[in-house]
Amino acid sequence: MASDNTKEHNIKIPIEKHDTAAWANIEKLQPVSNVSIPHKSEVRNAKDWVDANQK
Repeated sequence: MASDNTKEHNIKIPIEKHDTAAWANIEKLQPVSNVSIPHKSEVRNAKDWVDANQK
């Protein structure tokens, strides 16, 4: 029986690209949870993108 190990071989390749994400321009971090808070312009850009791409 041949085993299918393609998942193990492809695990090194990232699926998403986070360079252009809304949280890439981090304004500050929450003190306890270290959750990133994006800059207001990034939030506005994300909202505009969602509004333009709604069906």
